[in-house]
Amino acid sequence: MGYRYMRIIIFFDLPTTTSADLREYRNFRKEIIKLGFMMLQESVYVRLALNKTVESSIINKVKSIRPPKGLVQILSVTEKQFSSMETIVGEVSSETLDTDDRMVIL
Repeated sequence: MGYRYMRIIIFFDLPTTTSADLREYRNFRKEIIKLGFMMLQESVYVRLALNKTVESSIINKVKSIRPPKGLVQILSVTEKQFSSMETIVGEVSSETLDTDDRMVIL
């Protein structure tokens, strides 16, 4: 059996209205980071798994630490599928002047 790299993507939407909810959110986030997940986007974390066995083990660990409220979704894709993801970034707008076009030296 050859290696087939997988990416595990976690999407979560957890309530943060009360202090108990915030505590659950922080604990869940800390635990998935301990499991080796990295932030891809806010409330979207990703981790590499070597094969299906490792993937199922990681998914079971995430299921065991899930918070009682909120929505947690897991998507597994191959490394080839993950690498074909397109990143679209809008134009960065800033009010900071970063050119010297109209600079006056006194």
